[in-house]
Amino acid sequence: MIRVLVADDHPAFRRGLELMLADIDDLLIVGNAETGGQAVQLTETLTPDVVLMDLRMPDLDGIEATRQINRIAPAPAIVVLTMFQDDDSVFAAMRAGARGYLLKGADQDEIVRAIRAAAAGEAIFGHEVAARVIHHFAQGPGSATTAFPTLTERERGVLEMIAAGKGNATIAHELMISLKTVRNHVSNVFTKLQVSDRSAAIVKARKAGLGGD
Repeated sequence: MIRVLVADDHPAFRRGLELMLADIDDLLIVGNAETGGQAVQLTETLTPDVVLMDLRMPDLDGIEATRQINRIAPAPAIVVLTMFQDDDSVFAAMRAGARGYLLKGADQDEIVRAIRAAAAGEAIFGHEVAARVIHHFAQGPGSATTAFPTLTERERGVLEMIAAGKGNATIAHELMISLKTVRNHVSNVFTKLQVSDRSAAIVKARKAGLGGD
């Protein structure tokens, strides 16, 4: 029996997953989390085999929750189930340790297959996401994934947005965090990159392949 924890802040979606998976003989939903923080706590207490993880949740986003859950021993496999298919979200989830990435339009067979594969130690991606991953690695090994190792995943995401020419207000809106938090992240990025301003940060980031066309 594969024990599954569902982490999503929409009650109707969680209920839909419960109904979808209720008749699958080898799957058992052992709990539901409304926030990333709850997902981490319930993982520790319920010891699921697989966590279905949304990315945008209150309290703690799915990327950071994935990272924290992967520090738990034994760590469950994490399959992201979200509406976001942009490169930043996909690769941030992979770097955080997700073993699968599906979009919320996935049908029952695709979700069940992903859960079983993740529980068996495999990695699996939805069709749309797989195409993006293949395209990314087909470009050859770039420095973007290895550059700036001292940055946290959140700081790297902020740097990518800076390199793309986005201002603090836009970054705050897209990441759904406060402007003050963005300013703190930007300050940390400048310190770790050893630059004094936005222009210098953009130059370094683009040389590493971030924020380009």
